[in-house]
Amino acid sequence: MFHRRMFSKRGLLAPLLILLLGVAAARAQELTIWHDLGDNGTKWFAAAGEAFAKTHPGVTVRAISYPTDQWFGRCIGAINTNTAPDLIYNNYERVIRVASQTHRLMDMKPVLETIAEKGFLSADDLRVATYAGRMIILPVQRVQMAFGVRKSWLDKVGEKPPVTWDDTLRVGRKFQTEHPDGGTAPVFAFALEAANPRDLIHMLDLFTFGAGLRDTLIDDAGNIVIDDPEHAKVMEEFLKVFTTYHMVPPDTVNYSFNEMYQVIEGGRTGMFRVGDWNVGKWMKDGLNGDFVVGPWPRFFPDKQSAVVIGGMRGVAVPENSPHQALATEFAAFLLGKEAQQASLNFVGAAVRKDLDVSALPPQSQQFARPTWNLIAYDFPESVHPWYPQLEASFHKKLMAAVANPPTDWQAFIKQTASQMREEAKALAAKGG
Repeated sequence: MFHRRMFSKRGLLAPLLILLLGVAAARAQELTIWHDLGDNGTKWFAAAGEAFAKTHPGVTVRAISYPTDQWFGRCIGAINTNTAPDLIYNNYERVIRVASQTHRLMDMKPVLETIAEKGFLSADDLRVATYAGRMIILPVQRVQMAFGVRKSWLDKVGEKPPVTWDDTLRVGRKFQTEHPDGGTAPVFAFALEAANPRDLIHMLDLFTFGAGLRDTLIDDAGNIVIDDPEHAKVMEEFLKVFTTYHMVPPDTVNYSFNEMYQVIEGGRTGMFRVGDWNVGKWMKDGLNGDFVVGPWPRFFPDKQSAVVIGGMRGVAVPENSPHQALATEFAAFLLGKEAQQASLNFVGAAVRKDLDVSALPPQSQQFARPTWNLIAYDFPESVHPWYPQLEASFHKKLMAAVANPPTDWQAFIKQTASQMREEAKALAAKGG
């Protein structure tokens, strides 16, 4: 009798165990997300994944960071060969490039509509998330870029953080002649980059939009703007930093991001771009927190200078995502308070306004709760698909002027504007 009861119980337990194991296996899913934020980004996604698992037992998130150039190739190749990750994450302009070469990213607008708390997203946030009539990312992190200055260098030359362009030139000259670093090797006023079209034009973007202007080369209507008097003023002064003023290392024409960072972290420059994502590292490595941040130099008395919103980082879901439904749930979760707090803590950026900033360094707190003027720069490629070709031609013109400075900068700018108009007209006519 005892054996019969045991057999009966075992007979019941076996199917139940199989059922439970099947349920566990069904729930144990791994979401994969590809990004380019490095270790801090991976730590953020790990923290967000652990929080997500509280309401999705058995779900794990595996974040893989690639160098930006590799991220492009891997995302485009995987999506086009049906081996896509569950989600991809990057700056909106980079996601646009993936969208334009795959045409297989989900429209995230229906996902956004399911999110109850989203009032913290501005019209600009939602605008930059949209490409070709589709919301290709959920906006998750604003990308702010401020003007940074070495604090100890200011103290040693008896200056305060520069406000106007004239202030900036005066401080820069002192940096280069008074050696506030305490050494004898040459130091430079600015760290910039110029090797590739996006390197150089990105730097010009920051000075242009930071001065309170809109558009750098071309506006949404297709008008070339560089010979507008105010735009021409900023462009001339920017190019003189490389030439007449000699305020950057001579080999800056060969610099991209890595080389620019080497100059900054190597203590060879006093003024430089500080992205919200840079602060965590620069509080320790290289700079040890020895920098202040604020708006870009003011060029015009009637225009307020600004810190530049250089875009929006966001999450996208390929249409052939292996776990598409679960991936969209995680994408929406990244706008929740817990994931946003982790984003702020690990990466230094978020979009929500109700986060705890008390543990952040002062510079990060300035980014998290800005009191400065903010202006978002544009992404012409989202309106003019042929823009990269125009920008490449513009880059060649500017690099030629850096190598052989013209005697009349305004004449050079007018001639360049005329050439850009002809090229823009031709590119638009043939669709790029």
